[in-house]
Amino acid sequence: MSSNGTDLTIGFFSSSVAVLLYGSNFVPLKKYDTGDGMFLQWVLCASIWLVALVVNLILRCPKFWPFAMVGGCIWATGNIAVVPIIKTIGLGLGVLIWGSFNTLTGWASSRYGWFGTDAEEVSTPLLNYFGAGLSVVSAFIFLLIKSEIPSNTCSVDTTSLLTEHVMSKTEESCPDYSWVDKLSAAQHRIVGCSLAVVSGILYGSTFVPIIYIKDHSKRNDSTYAGASQYDLDYMFAHCSGIFLTSTVYLLVYCIAMKNNPKLYPEAVLPGSLSGVLWAIATCCWFIANHALSAVVSFPIITAGPGLIAAMWGVFVFKEIQGLRNYLLVIFAFCIILTGALCTAFSKL
Repeated sequence: MSSNGTDLTIGFFSSSVAVLLYGSNFVPLKKYDTGDGMFLQWVLCASIWLVALVVNLILRCPKFWPFAMVGGCIWATGNIAVVPIIKTIGLGLGVLIWGSFNTLTGWASSRYGWFGTDAEEVSTPLLNYFGAGLSVVSAFIFLLIKSEIPSNTCSVDTTSLLTEHVMSKTEESCPDYSWVDKLSAAQHRIVGCSLAVVSGILYGSTFVPIIYIKDHSKRNDSTYAGASQYDLDYMFAHCSGIFLTSTVYLLVYCIAMKNNPKLYPEAVLPGSLSGVLWAIATCCWFIANHALSAVVSFPIITAGPGLIAAMWGVFVFKEIQGLRNYLLVIFAFCIILTGALCTAFSKL
């Protein structure tokens, strides 16, 4: 990675945009029922693929490496559990758990060279470790924040930011309740936390195939010799893997539902917008990875969205109220900022 000022400016600006959009991409779905999430998943992934197609055309169709699709498959597999996680433990706690494991997995795989990739070197390893640790610690501070969200027994608001949703026993009277609504309170906690951990690990591994291709492109005896070092060149292959995997999951879901899937037409437009926001954020993440390297960008971009979600909850949806909660949000922001600066300066 070049250490000149232009690369640093581009990298940190791209990271900031990615954090803002990742923390906001569920907002368009605030007022819409998304059911079990399977249909929403496909709509969102279709929009992601369309954005990637436009980016690919702008880049004049760089070489398509099928192995890069594996990262998209990994991401789509982790993302399929988002709605069940929200229904069992809430989006707030879900983001905290999967964000923490996302940060740790992505940072560690880049820093230590897991899965056949080359280990990243930083100028000040201790500062890098400290910054990555703070990025994880900051997420757990949000566990102490209380939200005021009206309960809804027949639908789950997928953007109930920073709340732990407790399902009502009366949901069994709802005609469209999903399998997670049948679980007991204890099972909600176990299933939700377990799925969030798995999703976080998968999210943290999503860039590994691209990093693997880039690292092996420097070896003349490798299949990937001469492959591009520009991360954005792999965006289309990555998102093609996302769309293909989500389509397969939707078909399996339709078969399991005996050709009677639960569709929510009112979620199509907001779901599409959500996908567009996510795709733009991911483009920015690819740019940040190229400018800063993954070992620096990962802690910043995986920890920051929780703060943005908190801001939406405080200033727009009024879900976070009270002096204690405001102070916790400010404290968490300071921890996130410190961790991001530490990881940034560790590379200089």
